[in-house]
Amino acid sequence: MDAALRSVGVLLAGGVGQRVGHEIPKQLIEVAGRTILEHSIAVFEQAPEIDEIVVLMTPGFTDRVKDIVANGGHRKVTRIVEGGRSRTESTWRALRALGTQECDVLLHDAVRPLLEPRIITECVAALRTHRAVNVAIPSSDTVLVAVPGPDGEVIGEVLDRSRLRRSQTPQCFRLSVIREAYERALADPGFAERPATDDCGVVLRYLPEVPIHLVPGSERNIKVTHPDDLRIAEQLFAIKGSIS
Repeated sequence: MDAALRSVGVLLAGGVGQRVGHEIPKQLIEVAGRTILEHSIAVFEQAPEIDEIVVLMTPGFTDRVKDIVANGGHRKVTRIVEGGRSRTESTWRALRALGTQECDVLLHDAVRPLLEPRIITECVAALRTHRAVNVAIPSSDTVLVAVPGPDGEVIGEVLDRSRLRRSQTPQCFRLSVIREAYERALADPGFAERPATDDCGVVLRYLPEVPIHLVPGSERNIKVTHPDDLRIAEQLFAIKGSIS
């Protein structure tokens, strides 16, 4: 495949932060001296493999992102777009903003600020030979399938842990692949009733013939979702700073 395609990092920052317990979007909460969003922007800004960055932001907060980008000197950020009401709507808005010219797209949860540069490098390299790539780590926990019992849930199945992976981001695609998957999804009346929880889920459902290659993730690549995650992220940044 053509290795000359540009690589675009898309930061999905459309959440509102209700579960983390703050009034402002969680991606604007400060951790280790910077907002979570700026930590994520900086990882992509500093990655030599990334040519440009697009940020999808919660409606009403795009001006704050413009200030962060200007003050931080993040020159790779080319577009700041208002996010949608859901993850899938935000992704579709990002894809429309990118246009139709082929490129490699790395879709990343902006609230995963501890993404390692190694993961970006391996994802971009994988896209030279694969059209879809996901980041994942082995499951350290046994996963159960619960089924209804006579007075509550009971175990219906114990899944084979050796085959289970915990999905992370970035999730990466040729633009033409993820666009086609979303076009098929949005044309499907049943998609709104049973939406995918992530972008790989859209490709898997609507383009099942496209294999999704796996790149090893990291236990540090946490998603800040709950209040305890903020404390964990702060501690991880402190450890990172002490050994850098």
